Amino acid sequence: MIKVVIADDQDILKQGLSMILGKEEDIKISGLAKDGQETYDICKDTIPDVVLMDIKMPNMNGVEATKIIKRDFPHIKVLVLTTFNDDEYIYDALKYGASGYLLKDASPNEILNAIRTVYDGGSLIQPNIATKVINKFSQMANETISNSVDDRINILTKREKDICRLLGEGKNNKEIAKELYLSNGTIKNHITNILNKLDLRDRTQLAIFSVKNGLS
Repeated sequence: MIKVVIADDQDILKQGLSMILGKEEDIKISGLAKDGQETYDICKDTIPDVVLMDIKMPNMNGVEATKIIKRDFPHIKVLVLTTFNDDEYIYDALKYGASGYLLKDASPNEILNAIRTVYDGGSLIQPNIATKVINKFSQMANETISNSVDDRINILTKREKDICRLLGEGKNNKEIAKELYLSNGTIKNHITNILNKLDLRDRTQLAIFSVKNGLS
């Protein structure tokens, strides 16, 4: 059972999502929050698996809430759901540990698939948002001074660097597996090993690392 908290300051949207998601056999709604602080408090009390997090909320916005939730409860997955297709919001939410980013015009099936994907340890960014993320990371990489490249890239094998490059380009496990002629399971194991080697939290951090260090 996937325990989900829905955070949004619009009651209609919040109730609607609760009704739709609550009908699924594998999903349980653990709480509804109107702002970031309330979201944090519910997470502290109920320890959900996934938070559907709106960005623009009063008192404490979704980016700030994502930061403190991932700081104190790193196992909770945050899936950002918003109408704000904004570069800085996208970058900051992912930087602080969000596992996915969807616009509110996503279909119920897309939202359900996203919840299940991040719950299973994956990440999900809609293609139109992925382009912005990659552009932002590329801009960061271009601004990075050459001698500031992280020395940890030297402990990666050529295969691992290839995987980092493709992940930094926004490709999912299936796409990486197809390009490198490997199985999905092999790619998943490689990514787990890379995260352990680099002491990174998740594939979002790995994507940032890859672009910043010229691996993509």
